[in-house]
Amino acid sequence: MRDLEELADRLRRFAQARDWEQFHTPKNLAMALAGEVGELLAELQWLTPEESSNVMDDPESAARLRSEVADVMIYLSRLADVLGIDLIDAAHAKLDQSDKRYAVETYRGSARKAPPLV
Repeated sequence: MRDLEELADRLRRFAQARDWEQFHTPKNLAMALAGEVGELLAELQWLTPEESSNVMDDPESAARLRSEVADVMIYLSRLADVLGIDLIDAAHAKLDQSDKRYAVETYRGSARKAPPLV
């Protein structure tokens, strides 16, 4: 299984070879990421909950979803690389924080928001 560092390195080389690093500012990458998330959302927008749960059963829909998820992953990985953020460490830290905010006993089966951590 390939890892995120390998992906970030490949994306860095891809951008360098094309002299695109000049365009890969945090602002531009965040905007591109937002655009790709919008395209992912558009693929699911008018589906019922059941249809969205089964979207990967249709080969054409599955291909579009994989492509959009890949675009999101690419821009997120590139943004993290440019900012020097380790995505795995950041995700674990955020999950640790969420574990404290959303106690199992209090939030099991609930979609309500927790108060901010102090």
